[in-house]
Amino acid sequence: MTAAVAAPAYAGIPLTHRDFSSTVAFITGHEDPAKEETDIAWDKIATGIGTLVFFMGVGQLPEIVAKLTRHGRSPLTPAAVIRWGTRAEQEVVTGTLADLPEKCRGMKPPALIVVGEVVALREKLRWLDALPLAGKRILITRAREQASSLAQALEAAGAEVVEFPTIAIAAPESWAPLDAAIQRLREYRWVIFTSVNGVRFFWERLKMAGRDARDLSGITVCAIGPATAGAVQSLGIRADIVPAEFKAESLVEAIGTIAGAEGLRGSRVLLVRAAKAREVVPEELRRRGARVDVVPAYRTVKGAADAEGVRGMLREGKIHVVTFTSSSTVKHFLDLVGDDARELLKGVAVASIGPITAETAARHGIASHVVPENYTIPALTDALVKHFRSHRP
Repeated sequence: MTAAVAAPAYAGIPLTHRDFSSTVAFITGHEDPAKEETDIAWDKIATGIGTLVFFMGVGQLPEIVAKLTRHGRSPLTPAAVIRWGTRAEQEVVTGTLADLPEKCRGMKPPALIVVGEVVALREKLRWLDALPLAGKRILITRAREQASSLAQALEAAGAEVVEFPTIAIAAPESWAPLDAAIQRLREYRWVIFTSVNGVRFFWERLKMAGRDARDLSGITVCAIGPATAGAVQSLGIRADIVPAEFKAESLVEAIGTIAGAEGLRGSRVLLVRAAKAREVVPEELRRRGARVDVVPAYRTVKGAADAEGVRGMLREGKIHVVTFTSSSTVKHFLDLVGDDARELLKGVAVASIGPITAETAARHGIASHVVPENYTIPALTDALVKHFRSHRP
């Protein structure tokens, strides 16, 4: 989409409007200085076109205004300059042809100039400025295939999102442990899923084995967090246990409460998870007498992200927030960005999805400024909104 349409739209300025303008023209604001004569018919566009949009004209703003007014455009015509339109740095200055050059003195490109009565509609139609995360550029470190839900939530709140997938989801080194567990699925009393990825890969291997959801009949299904529970639900299976607090310790407590004092002794538990993860769940369940099989359904590996590009943005102060949604995103962010990552994060708000992730960041010398009470993507977005509302100058 051309900047001549996108930038005014993000500034809340329609190019045409039934009450103000039925015509629009796009004009260069910086003709080739080697040309002997201008190709712009100033006498015609000054009064013959309702809305004028000038490209690359901020440096020639006084001359543009002089030519328009000399050829009949009223000095009181509303006008605006939009710098870095659609981006986090977007800056909009409005006024009239008479006072806009003074208001924009010293402004540097890139910028568009919009001239016409439609500019007056900005006060009613400006929408981006009103969004709570407008002007914030936020780095997402999740795996690329999982980033969309967070990106959409942040963009809906006005943020500009930069995806920096520090992790990627890969198959385990061997499917044998998971396939073997699926073959003896009926021997388990409990099946625990700790992530959406675990559910996805388990289901794929279950289907490849010629089985389906009926094989989980009579087995108590546990899920950490609403997203994992939702993934289970999408398969037509209701999670029997979803702890109120979305972390391993709460799941163990919830299982213990339902099982009772002797309920776990000798019970077989299948824990489907990443190849490397915290050992809280299997250790605690074994301590209570359960027989736990931990099977890797996937691996979290370092992502192929543009580290140098992100380093440059951090160095130039173009990143306002970095989000971490797991301990692995913290570790791989540091690995990708390098030894001076902590220095580059100075002045940047760090948002961790939960206390475990925040603790991992803290162990690596990174303080989390935002940690939601509920460890979900919607809650993380809401916490960022509250953070910036409370830190408005």
